[in-house]
Amino acid sequence: MTEQAIEQYECVEVVITAERAEWLALFTRALVEDRLVACGHNVAEIRAIYRWEGKVYDEPQARVGLHTRASLVPEIVARTQRDHADDLPCVIAVPLVGGNPAYLQWVLDETADGPGDRK
Repeated sequence: MTEQAIEQYECVEVVITAERAEWLALFTRALVEDRLVACGHNVAEIRAIYRWEGKVYDEPQARVGLHTRASLVPEIVARTQRDHADDLPCVIAVPLVGGNPAYLQWVLDETADGPGDRK
């Protein structure tokens, strides 16, 4: 899905994975403090099986599901690329096409309207 297509949805879940659960928790906290996301649901242990540079890996990782505005995804991607230890970090955004209206409004209320808006 293109960036334009995803922006038709107001709220998204951004999934990020990392090798270290503690780093991912600290990164999530920084995103919440900076109002880039309303919250993050961290899973400290997942199993990632993937191919990288011709070799298949099977490793423990951590995962977070971040709830935010679609308009903030580019800033989250940029921050992840800047701070993440991986050469090619997993960062994907999934549009939220429904849900508890009060919860979705809370996500909007707790996140910045755009760059520079840090309530």
